[in-house]
Amino acid sequence: MTYRDAINAALAEELERDERVFLLGEDVGLFGGAMAVTKGLYERFGERRVQDMPISESAIVGGTLGAVLTGLRPVAEIMFIDFVGVCMDQIVNQIAKVRYMLGGQVEVPLVIRTQGGGGKSYAAQHSQSLEAWFMHTPGLKVVIPSTPADAKGLLKSAIRDNNPVLFIEHKLLYNEKGEVPEGEHLVPLGQARVVREGSGLTIATYSRMVGLVQQAAEGLAAEGTEVEIVDLRTLTPLDEETMFASVRKTGRFLAVEEGHLTAGVGAELVARVTKNCFDYLDGPPERVAAQDRPIPCAPALEKATLPQVEDILTAARALVG
Repeated sequence: MTYRDAINAALAEELERDERVFLLGEDVGLFGGAMAVTKGLYERFGERRVQDMPISESAIVGGTLGAVLTGLRPVAEIMFIDFVGVCMDQIVNQIAKVRYMLGGQVEVPLVIRTQGGGGKSYAAQHSQSLEAWFMHTPGLKVVIPSTPADAKGLLKSAIRDNNPVLFIEHKLLYNEKGEVPEGEHLVPLGQARVVREGSGLTIATYSRMVGLVQQAAEGLAAEGTEVEIVDLRTLTPLDEETMFASVRKTGRFLAVEEGHLTAGVGAELVARVTKNCFDYLDGPPERVAAQDRPIPCAPALEKATLPQVEDILTAARALVG
């Protein structure tokens, strides 16, 4: 099943299972979604359950909070993660805080689906990886799957969670295929996955970078270094223990992300690993990330800005000497 179809299946199953679940966003209905993720759902469930909205991210996201407080379980789509800047107040100052501000008297079971990342020459306003923004916001859960199976299982868990979840898909993963378990398939939030076991180096990563790290690991294996790959899957809550257990085994740590280097996800991972695994480290942890510049449109410049397999190989070789 493709990553796209796995997400579609998760949405269909949850719409079927719980009549409180509904979808809203720009072109999610008749058009089937900008990335064709919601294709067929409008015809199957009708306009009350799959609602096309005006071009107003503030209205879409603000509407989810109102719906939640009346007992519904909305799943909103923001076409590109870059557009969250338009509705940042609704996400950061309202949705993330309302349960706390009301002393836990309400639940906020809403999901905001969006897609991020580069690789398609969509330029600076349609190619960003902004997940680090939301790791910094208490009250939000941040989910970012790398495989079709995890996309389906994590989305179903996110929809059933009683807290707000930002669910980030990568534009280059939609056509990727993988095995997806039949029937009810749930992946718990806050649980990382060890993709590959090894003893020479731990690489923690997520989303599209998992595939690039796997390619790098094959090259390193040919050189005699067995890499352990940890797919974080959710950034908030973060499964520290799986990551720490791996570092205590390998003694070396590399964080790989597609977001920008400065104040990125990798900086947080390195800080936590350094504090909690200091006595086990054989050298300073390292990071691979996008360069600190807007994402270019020109394919060659975009490729030079975003992390590539060779960047991962270079950093890993330096760590293992």
